Amino acid sequence: MESQFGLMHLWMQGDLVTKAVALLLVGMSLASWIVILIKALDIIKYKRQARRSSDFWHSEDFATALEKLGKGDGNPFRALALEGREATAHHRNTKAHLHDTLDVSDWVTRSLRNGIDEFTARLQSGLAVLASVGSTAPFIGLFGTVWGIYHALMSIGSAGQATIDKVAGPIGEALVMTALGLAVAIPAVLGYNALVRGNKFVLTKLNSFAHDLHAYFVTGARVQAGGGSDATVVPLKKV
Repeated sequence: MESQFGLMHLWMQGDLVTKAVALLLVGMSLASWIVILIKALDIIKYKRQARRSSDFWHSEDFATALEKLGKGDGNPFRALALEGREATAHHRNTKAHLHDTLDVSDWVTRSLRNGIDEFTARLQSGLAVLASVGSTAPFIGLFGTVWGIYHALMSIGSAGQATIDKVAGPIGEALVMTALGLAVAIPAVLGYNALVRGNKFVLTKLNSFAHDLHAYFVTGARVQAGGGSDATVVPLKKV
């Protein structure tokens, strides 16, 4: 009850600048939590789709493999597989125009890379909000503290009394702005770091899947892990 009273008293005693800073911090906190929750749910969904990508290669044909990836426009693994198929078909149908400049390997690589770049941009959207909140919220809270202390000292000066009981309350309430700024910034920073790690995991899986797709569309088989002379291929029926 005391903390609630203190916050309410701070709001009632604060001037327009103090209230504006408090509202700004609350808005930044809401924005950061919305981004964290939405992006966290997206990463959970993408990780689930990444686990399905291993089943893609345990299929008799390409159509069945696509079904194992799952449906939905937001599935980056399915979109990448379709992008590779369309690039291969396009190169095959327009070979007379492309064979002098790009072979099938280069063409598929460009198409898959464009698909990964587009997904990366979508995956990283919103992270700038968290970075901005995490870096600016403490300073906004500090500004609110400085302004609150200035406002309190002006009130004390006009009253002509500077006893400890007159100073402690207003100064303590002004310092709440610093705590509020930190309370906004810390979750934003932690959320940003967690989302970056999750994005890195998803992109690693997507790049690995794209590498296998490239091998399949160019050679007709997926290069399995092992590398070098021990590498094997897993055939998949024609698209």
